[in-house]
Amino acid sequence: MAFFLLRRIGTMLLTALCLTFIVFWLTNLAPNLEKLAKNQGNVRMTDEQVASFLQDRGYGQPLPLKYAQWLGVAPGWVIEGRDGTVRSRCNGVLENGVLPDDARSFCGVLQGDWGYSTVFQDGVGSIIATRLGLTGKLMFWVMMVMVPGALIIGVLAGMREGSRTDRSLSTVSIITTATPEYVSGVVFIAVFASTAFGLRWFNGSATSAMEDATFENFTLPVMTIALYGMGYIARMTRASMAEVMTAQYIRTARLKGVSFPNIVMKHALRNALIAPFTVIMLQFPWLLNGVVIVETLFNYKGFGWTLVQAAGNNDIELLLGVSVVSVFVVLITQLISDIGYVYLNPRISVS
Repeated sequence: MAFFLLRRIGTMLLTALCLTFIVFWLTNLAPNLEKLAKNQGNVRMTDEQVASFLQDRGYGQPLPLKYAQWLGVAPGWVIEGRDGTVRSRCNGVLENGVLPDDARSFCGVLQGDWGYSTVFQDGVGSIIATRLGLTGKLMFWVMMVMVPGALIIGVLAGMREGSRTDRSLSTVSIITTATPEYVSGVVFIAVFASTAFGLRWFNGSATSAMEDATFENFTLPVMTIALYGMGYIARMTRASMAEVMTAQYIRTARLKGVSFPNIVMKHALRNALIAPFTVIMLQFPWLLNGVVIVETLFNYKGFGWTLVQAAGNNDIELLLGVSVVSVFVVLITQLISDIGYVYLNPRISVS
């Protein structure tokens, strides 16, 4: 197991380096850098002024060197601009063009310096921590609703394949999976949060839930996300349960006179949860970045909303920080899924 973990962690780090380098390359393409220069400088800057602006701020260096500096494995640049101002990546504008005694040489992601957001005018690290906490709270309640509900529906449908219960629950699962979040979200707002139907049971906006989540202001976004993912997990659970119920050892247990509830709970359920476990773990990356529409619809300023703001406003440092977190969440959940799969299925050997 130790060798398996070391091998997977090594693969994770290599994958993370490759993916973050690709994102870094895409965000540092010429059109993005030109837009960045005009946003921070002057919209009417000429091409020569744009090139000078970028060169004075380290963007004119070779891409591998810039990536190494952003990562924190290469010393940051110190450049004297055409206007005589000396700037340092790690220490900002230098007075009298001299580095202070306590000047830093390395300032990248590995040192905890994630950069500065030009949109929010704050450190990228603090922004991501705040927004990730908000989305984490939303993810927690979504999983609390989605996973138990999906497993119950899937097990009930798969216990008796082809029955009326199976057909009814399978139809509900397909409908929820086929309905996009923006459709179900709008329907929920129209029915339960507007005067169209006169119910007004819940709030149509989840902005107040950022500070104080209540049943009224947090139910609609949670249900919108949970219903969409619930159908997919339920269908996987139903298929796995139906396959297990036709296994030879289940037939043997029936012939021995074991009661149907005991067959389901003691023999079939564990084996039926192997496939859904992997699907459940894959929901975490989807929830982290796939809630963009729901967070925007309900004005809940979480991680997905931050991703939209960073991409829409060409906030390169923030976009890179969001991408790093997303990559590691995907890789870590895949590792947990593999480890859990081994424990759930003793037939799988890590060797």
